[in-house]
This record gives sequence, C-alpha cells and structure tokens, in this order.
Amino acid sequence: MTIVAVVLALLAALLHVYIWVLESFRWTEPATRATFRTSEADALATREMAYNQGFYNLFLAVITLVGLALLGADHEVGTALALAGTGSMLAAALVLVTRDRTMVRAAATQGTFPLLAVVFLLLQL
Repeated sequence: MTIVAVVLALLAALLHVYIWVLESFRWTEPATRATFRTSEADALATREMAYNQGFYNLFLAVITLVGLALLGADHEVGTALALAGTGSMLAAALVLVTRDRTMVRAAATQGTFPLLAVVFLLLQL
C-alpha cells in the first residue's frame, strides 16, 4: 500500500514541477498559451501572476517530495508532509473547477494524482 501511495504522490509532485515550468518560464510560449487557453495579450498581461503561481505549484511539489523522502526515517512526519502537499494540490484542483466549470479537464489533470495519493496515503496509516 505504501508503494502505491509513494508512486502516486511522486507523480503528483512531478506534474506540479512541470506546471511550475509552464507557468513560471514558458507562460508566453504558444504551446503553453494553448494549454492554458490564454491569448498572447492575456499571457503578457498575466506573466508576473503566472510566475508567482508557478512557484506555489513548485512549493507543493517540494513539500510532497520532502514527505516522501522522510517516510522511511519518520513515517508519521513523512506521511503528514506528503498529505499536506497532495491535499493542497487536490484542493487547488477543486477550487479551479468550482470557479469555472469549463476547467473540468484541467482540474482532473491537476487533481487526479493528488486525489489518489491522498486516498492511498490515508489507507497506509
């Protein structure tokens, strides 16, 4: 059960590192604009906000990765950190879809690994 939880949390963290790259460094690139359905003008106007938001995604990934790294040495602390990171990722996906129903696909992409990680992290307690 722990291996499944670790793999899912790791996938969630890696996805959020990828989102960090897109939002913080590739925000105005055509492929990234297409992914986020953003026009060139809107991407230029929101570049600083996206940069900041990207780092939030990175920090959630780091919290999750530190938790995973600590699982062997201190199972309770590692689990708590992994749950904090993946739970926050899941909450962000829920906020996205409740604000704009057209973002269901993006929320599912952003939230599926964290949801499964949270379930399996709780099951291995």
